[in-house]
Amino acid sequence: MNMPMYVSPEQLMKDRADYARKGITRGRAAIVSVFSDGVLLCAENPSNTLRKIGEIYDRIGFIGVGKYNEFDQLRVAGVRHADLKGYSFSREDVDARWLANQYAQTLGQYFTHEMKPLEVEIAIAEIGEETGSDQIFHLLYDGTVMDTETFVVIGGETETVKTRLEESWKSNQPLTDILNQAVSALAGPDRTLKADDLEVAVLGRGNGRRAFRRIENEALDEHLSEN
Repeated sequence: MNMPMYVSPEQLMKDRADYARKGITRGRAAIVSVFSDGVLLCAENPSNTLRKIGEIYDRIGFIGVGKYNEFDQLRVAGVRHADLKGYSFSREDVDARWLANQYAQTLGQYFTHEMKPLEVEIAIAEIGEETGSDQIFHLLYDGTVMDTETFVVIGGETETVKTRLEESWKSNQPLTDILNQAVSALAGPDRTLKADDLEVAVLGRGNGRRAFRRIENEALDEHLSEN
């Protein structure tokens, strides 16, 4: 009987990480950022049917990059988990920290035990009652969780896009300003992104109990024209 080829655990984890990163970097980047009245979710996405951004619960939004069918399965699972917990206990018990931990366990399980890791990178955002209380959780393909109260860039060319955004980003900016800065960072100096190239949504403090709202068509054109 032939013995299987030995691969060290370190090499196996490195190969899986490289595999996942390659799949993620082939996709276009996305940005999640706080602004004066909520949280902006902005992604380069020319498709009108395949969504990278979605609503999870009352004050929680989701954005994913990488392999579409994989991060969309995570989004759907998050909606179901949130609905079940909100129904079984109370709506206030559903928060982004709890949801990020659920996603981290799933991603870590796939990375460690399955044949291949999930080729996804996601961010979960929750709007707070007051300015400065918003939360953003950034999750990697291996289940690593990072939190921030400012902004996060996920997907391809992450460091380049992040450097561009850092040059202009400030706290407590209005939506139009932070949106145009995010679009400029995604596009870079050699391209121009129009409304049809983007998918944009906000978690707004003025949107009522369900804070999630998409910005599309004429409304998005109006924001971009004010640049």
